[in-house]
Amino acid sequence: MKMQERGVLIGCGEWKRGRTEDDIQVSDLDVRVNEDGSASCSGPDSSHERFEECHSHPSHKVGPANCRGNPGHEPGSTSSTLSEMAAVARAVLLPATRRRLWGFTERFVVRGVARRSLYFGGNRLRSTLATQVVLNVPETRVTCLENGLRVASEDSGLSTCTVGLWIDAGSRYENEKNNGTAHFLEHMAFKGTKKRSQLDLELEIENMGAHLNAYTSREQTVYYAKAFAEDLPRAVEILADIIQNSTLGEAEIERERGVILREMQEVETNLQEVVFDYLHATAYQNTALGRTILGPTENIKSINRKDLVDYITTHYKGPRIVLAAAGGVSHDELLDLAKFHFGDSLCTHKGEIPALPPCKFTGSEIRVRDDKMPLAHLAIAVEAVGWAHPDTICLMVANTLIGNWDRSFGGGMNLSSKLAQLTCHGNLCHSFQSFNTSYTDTGLWGLYMVCEPATVAEMLHVVQTEWMRLCTSVTESEVARAKNLLKTNMLLQLDGSTPICEDIGRQMLCYNRRIPIPELEARIDAVNAETIREVCTKYIYDKSPAIAAVGPIEQLPDFNQIHSNMRWLRD
Repeated sequence: MKMQERGVLIGCGEWKRGRTEDDIQVSDLDVRVNEDGSASCSGPDSSHERFEECHSHPSHKVGPANCRGNPGHEPGSTSSTLSEMAAVARAVLLPATRRRLWGFTERFVVRGVARRSLYFGGNRLRSTLATQVVLNVPETRVTCLENGLRVASEDSGLSTCTVGLWIDAGSRYENEKNNGTAHFLEHMAFKGTKKRSQLDLELEIENMGAHLNAYTSREQTVYYAKAFAEDLPRAVEILADIIQNSTLGEAEIERERGVILREMQEVETNLQEVVFDYLHATAYQNTALGRTILGPTENIKSINRKDLVDYITTHYKGPRIVLAAAGGVSHDELLDLAKFHFGDSLCTHKGEIPALPPCKFTGSEIRVRDDKMPLAHLAIAVEAVGWAHPDTICLMVANTLIGNWDRSFGGGMNLSSKLAQLTCHGNLCHSFQSFNTSYTDTGLWGLYMVCEPATVAEMLHVVQTEWMRLCTSVTESEVARAKNLLKTNMLLQLDGSTPICEDIGRQMLCYNRRIPIPELEARIDAVNAETIREVCTKYIYDKSPAIAAVGPIEQLPDFNQIHSNMRWLRD
């Protein structure tokens, strides 16, 4: 039976069984995979089609490069459609199987000579000969304005978008007198501008169905909005109005002063936040990184409008700002909006960009003993490296090797982390989490744990023993597993327009570019057990740690003993 005699109905973007008396098998077609990655198909009617895979679209569109057949074979006929689709199914999806054509329920795109199209969804179209690219993700486009402001975006075609301003200004750029100003200014951003009162701003955001938010870290201040893609111009205009035209009224400052003091009280009840503030205070003594983001109580009570205006004038300059967007955004449209709202105004902020103050790491400890508390909270860390340092990736893999654990986890001795296995088997702590905190030129690599008072010393000893094992005897299988887990976690974090936008803004400030996912994965894959041993020896072995401990810590060894456990006697 010739191919033309078989009828196939195509509708709703899916394969459907049509009027036919026998099964249409993919085996009816002779499909060959060519050296260039294309596929050639010959059917019972001697028709011949050639298909090539396209890697420039997430749906992996497939279309014919040429079509030659017998005179009776019309490109627009059902036989052409069937042979095209069967060729794609055989060459791309099923190189070694014999499934029926209507067995596929996935939607997909096939573009024929007559420009017919069906939608092909998902990543199943990846050919074994395809270029080894991890994800077919949209390109991150970057443009720099004349005033130094960088515009970066990734258009994923969503119906929503996230757009924000990432500013290279945080508590690290403050001194003892104005510590807390960056965070105070973040709170004042939504209290009204010259164009909008606080009520008008809130109503406009609510009527758009959008979300407006901000946060401050030690090196960055961020203002961002989540909205429908069609509301991108309004979102950018609101963000520009907030950072350039905030009224900073005296009444609002006094009211927000009380809000920040209450926020400080809430932070003090979060022991993990408290321990990490103590850890920074002891690791970076008498430097900007050692100060808290909120600032001391006396500063919060004394910050005035002049302090806020001076901070904006000094730090909110074009070269230190990134306008980032992700989701359903057009880069050209975003660029036009940036030129209109930021092109001239940020040029008025004259003066040199403040230099980043150096922060020296000091091995030391802070102990706050309180035997009334039920559990001991402890963090121990060594000095790591900045974002752009070549050893960052290796330390990230080492951090993944240590892993995280709490008592709610199952797995027992089957956990991937060796430390988690020992902790679970010995019931040494309630939870622990490893961390690798990076700044521009320094960082902290360590572990935070919550323990019973009686197991503090044993848990710390097990942790340090595991650190020494990273320096001496970590295996290739462990490293391979950690690399896979790290890559998975990094990709899972990029789920939605907001985390993607945050990733773009942060990387533009840290690296002045967005690192492509294939490059990042290649750098992770380059790490092996020998590299882990070398890098961990460089940063961990015999290094003086920084320690912060709060709670019933009577059993915590003294600092000299902890320091001595940072090395093993090696042959």
